[in-house]
Amino acid sequence: MIFDTSSRLPDFPWDKLAPYQQKAAAHPDGIVDLSVGSPVDPVPALVKQALADAADAPAYPTTIGTSAARQAAVDWMARRLEVTGVHPQSGVLPVIGTKELIMMLPTLLGIGAGDTVLIPDLAYPTYEAGAALARATSVPVADPTTYGGPVRVAYLNSPRNPSGEITPPADLRRAVEWARANDVLLVSDECYTEFGWDEKPVSVLHPDISGGSFDNLLAVHSLSKRSNLAGYRGGFVAGDPTVVTELLAVRKHAGLMVPSPIQAAMAAAFADDAHVEEQRARYLRRRAVLRDALTDAGWEITLSNGGLYLWASHPSYDAYGSVGALADRGILVAPGAFYGTAGDRHIRVALTGTDERIDAAVKRLQE
Repeated sequence: MIFDTSSRLPDFPWDKLAPYQQKAAAHPDGIVDLSVGSPVDPVPALVKQALADAADAPAYPTTIGTSAARQAAVDWMARRLEVTGVHPQSGVLPVIGTKELIMMLPTLLGIGAGDTVLIPDLAYPTYEAGAALARATSVPVADPTTYGGPVRVAYLNSPRNPSGEITPPADLRRAVEWARANDVLLVSDECYTEFGWDEKPVSVLHPDISGGSFDNLLAVHSLSKRSNLAGYRGGFVAGDPTVVTELLAVRKHAGLMVPSPIQAAMAAAFADDAHVEEQRARYLRRRAVLRDALTDAGWEITLSNGGLYLWASHPSYDAYGSVGALADRGILVAPGAFYGTAGDRHIRVALTGTDERIDAAVKRLQE
């Protein structure tokens, strides 16, 4: 028997980093791995306590999730994003990490061969992979509103992975108007929304953007970055009740259910802002010292207004040349080419290293 679904998918880019990882790992003081955005700081104590308190969970969870988890998500959007009017019963749905949602969204909504999905021209690879899994065609665009053909789904990502670019409110409003005029589902991936540095990100569901209606709009949010919960796999999607209801109906059949203890942890995390401010302070400090060290060593930092990465280029190197030069110093980063041809001369440097490892990287760059 032959099963070849994987042949439709793009190459898993991090496999190409193996030789650079080996080179960086040979450094006498060990590798500083800044190639992925996986949190390294502790899970907040209140979240761990909520998880433990809910550990006795013998029954199946429900796909729609607990009322506590949904209400916490709705309250958080109102409190932190100024997004109001999301109905906790029909407008929000817990998901098993937002990568799962993005990968499966076209398939779950019946999008397939002959359909077009627009993805950012600099994009996390899962947007492309999700379209490919559904046999749809993905088209990278700098601005979805300039695309002339029929479209089923268009993705936005702000702050953007990898570049840290924050989409201006005017561009968001224009995208919403275009999506409604062309009956496109506009999906805004906002998992870095609490980490805006030089400016404040705005949700596509904000009333100034949406006009008070969630028609044709979904916003995707994650606890992985905000609360150091990548290992918990918890997030949610919110927006157009018709689309959320359809996702719920299909996900019920697939058994896509967030475990009950994880939902209790999610509710606790979304209800607390203090731990997020503590984490912001950690990332701000790391961002400042890394930015200065890279700049002094000849790299130029562009965009990087939000998110957990620095988007850097060097006049002497293309993307892989920069990766190699830093690997010689024991520092592993991601080549911008992972994220589209627009990144061929850039690297993505993650802030997700411990203070000790970040300081080690700074020292090596200074040397």
